[in-house]
Amino acid sequence: QVQLVESGGGLVQPGGSMRLSCAASGNIFSINIMGWFRQAPGKQRELVAVISRSGTANYADSVKGRFTISGDNAKNTVYLQMNSLKPEDTAVYYCTGYDAGSSSSPTWGQGTQVTVSS
Repeated sequence: QVQLVESGGGLVQPGGSMRLSCAASGNIFSINIMGWFRQAPGKQRELVAVISRSGTANYADSVKGRFTISGDNAKNTVYLQMNSLKPEDTAVYYCTGYDAGSSSSPTWGQGTQVTVSS
């Protein structure tokens, strides 16, 4: 079992920045990908960014150039630095961890609200 605990989130003005953190604990060797998805009201959950243990990152087109995902393997933590935030970035952000080579279901954090509004 893996547990994911998110921190960060809140209210920020358009054009502002925010950083989310996600710490993994438990059987961390069962996952080799960590990252973030988000879900806005009335919409499906969508990929934001994911990163492998080796540091390979993938981003949704909508956040490329504005968001940066990074990982600290020693701390089993991933970070999502969000810059130039837009109102359309408003959503609940969920941390996820999974094994890309396994059919096992991903683990999800509890989610953290990010609201971009003036």
